[in-house]
Amino acid sequence: MKKIVATCTLLLTAGLLTGQPPFPGSNEIKQFAGSRTCVVFESDPFSPFNLYIKQAMNEYWNITPFEFAGEETFEERRTDPAWSFILVTETTFDKDKSGASYFFINLLQGKKVKSLGEMPEICAVPLAFAGETDIEYGYKLGAILMFMQEHARLISAEPTVTGRRYLTYYNKNVPGVADKRILVVREDLSPAINTPDKIRAISGINIEIVEEDEIVKAVKEKTPNTLILHMVGPPEGRNAGYCFKMLIGTDDSEMYYYNQHRIDRNNPNGLLPSDLKRLSRF
Repeated sequence: MKKIVATCTLLLTAGLLTGQPPFPGSNEIKQFAGSRTCVVFESDPFSPFNLYIKQAMNEYWNITPFEFAGEETFEERRTDPAWSFILVTETTFDKDKSGASYFFINLLQGKKVKSLGEMPEICAVPLAFAGETDIEYGYKLGAILMFMQEHARLISAEPTVTGRRYLTYYNKNVPGVADKRILVVREDLSPAINTPDKIRAISGINIEIVEEDEIVKAVKEKTPNTLILHMVGPPEGRNAGYCFKMLIGTDDSEMYYYNQHRIDRNNPNGLLPSDLKRLSRF
């Protein structure tokens, strides 16, 4: 079970809450469709997060009207169902004895409840290892926001399919990976598969090791039949904690793969050979 530190963006401290935020009911999903989305800024006016999220929202968000606000405004509005919210929460996991924590980007629906952890959660995506610099994930925010919107549209169309609350739901799309090109940065690959030759020795999947700029371009241009790897894990030199791995389509905003593993000597940070083998089954 994961624990959520009730933080608005990265700095607002509050109590530690246990349990999974509730999946929205059909009425709350309808409320989201008619809501205005409040994007919660970090309190530091010079925060790189504020710059990246503002740019990505203006470029990629179109499912609801939106505006930007600070933490105090979030506290004033969060019980009002006329509002939905995008904010970052800090999350830890009971089974992770390393004490590591992770930033998740959340799409929440306003509701008259006592705490943030009780607000209906439309979508939550791992964003970064807590303490990691914003620049490490800033270039992928566009793809993440597009997926979150696609996810919201899916649950709006079929609100009874509650399995969609878990990102593993999207592993049903794994068979489609064979027809795609996957763009990755070398740093997101484990040492066993961090060169084209190592990849070819394990899998015939079309994986290209590229620079960040090429991923940004593919997302912006909605390049057909292309996936990007979004990987979240601890910084180099830390051999504990969890690693999260997601493949997101640049043209359709679908998630094609989600997996996570506990980091140890045999399973280092990054996409693993076992991930390639799983993706190659079809």
